[in-house]
Amino acid sequence: MERDRHKPRLLELQSAAGNGRCADCGQPDPEWASYKLGIFICLNCSGIHRNLPEISKVKSLQLDFWESNLIEFMKKHGNLCAKAKYEAKVPPYYYIPQSHDCLVLKEQWIRAKYEREEFVATQVCQDPCSAGSHEGFLWKRGRESKCFQKRRFLLSAREGVMKYYTKEAKGPKATISIENLNAMFQTEKIQHAHGLQITYNADGQTRNLFVYHESGKLIPRITRNYVKEGYMQKTGPKQKEAFKLRWFCLDSQERNLTYFKNPLDAFAQGQVFIGTMDEGYEVQAGLPQGVRMKKRKPAITVVTPTREFVFICENDKEQREWIDALNGVITQPLSG
Repeated sequence: MERDRHKPRLLELQSAAGNGRCADCGQPDPEWASYKLGIFICLNCSGIHRNLPEISKVKSLQLDFWESNLIEFMKKHGNLCAKAKYEAKVPPYYYIPQSHDCLVLKEQWIRAKYEREEFVATQVCQDPCSAGSHEGFLWKRGRESKCFQKRRFLLSAREGVMKYYTKEAKGPKATISIENLNAMFQTEKIQHAHGLQITYNADGQTRNLFVYHESGKLIPRITRNYVKEGYMQKTGPKQKEAFKLRWFCLDSQERNLTYFKNPLDAFAQGQVFIGTMDEGYEVQAGLPQGVRMKKRKPAITVVTPTREFVFICENDKEQREWIDALNGVITQPLSG
C-alpha cells in the first residue's frame, strides 16, 4: 500500500537517539509525531498538540500517510533538536511532567514550551513569574467551612513570596516564602480539572492550601509532585496503641513522610524524616519483633535511628508501592 511505503524510514527515525521517548512526557515508544515541530510524541500529548494548530500539526506514524518532504523534515529535526531549542533555559526548580502525570500538568508544560516559548535561549520577554509579580484569583478551600471561595493571590519574585487576601481592604491573610513553597496539580483529590495543592511550612507545621482556577491558567511554576500518597494506618511510639487511619504524602526532595487525618486537611498531624541507609534508615516488609496482630495484614516498618514506625497498608499492592517509594528516598543521597 502507498500508505505503508515510508513506514520503514519512519520507524528508523523513531529509533534514533532521543526519539524513542515522547518529547514532552517521556512515554516510551511514541507512535505520533508533530511534523511542524519535528518531534515524536505519545498519544496523550498528541491530543494536546492538536489544540495548538498554529504551532503544531500531528500525524500517526502507523495510520497516516507521510509525504517524503515531511519525512525529510523529521530527519533534520527530532526530539534532541527540539529539546536544545525549546528547553534551553528551563529553571532547575521547574517540574517537568512524566508520563503518569495528569493532562493538565502536561498541557501547562507543552504550552509553556511551544506556545509561549518561555525556555528558548533567545527569549527576551520575561515570563509572568520572573517579570516581578503575577496575580490573579483562585478558588480556595476554607480551612473551617470546607467551601471554596474566590481569593486574590499575588506571587512576587522580587520579594520572594506568595500572598493571598481574603478582603481587598485588609492586608494579606498569609505571606509565604517561595523557597518553602511547593505546588502540584491534584485533580482527583480536589475533584476539579484545574485543582492545585500548595504546601508550605508555617511555624514548624506543614500547611496545605487547596485551590483551583476556572480556566486552568494556573501559576506556571510547578515544582514537584509527591512520589507516593495514600491511606495507611499507624500506631504510636509504644507500638501498643490502636492503629488509626491517616493520609500519607511522601516528598522525596524534602525527605519527609507527612501524614494527615484527612487528604484535604490544612495542617499535618506529623511527619517522619527519611534519611539514608548509612544513617540507619531502613524500610522492612512486615511487623517488628514483638508486635502481633490477630489477622495478617500487609505491614511496613520504617526503621530510624531513634525509633521504628509501623504502618498497615490497604493491600499487598499498596505495601509494595510504599516500600519501593520509601526505598527510593533512602537510597537517594542527601543534597548538600
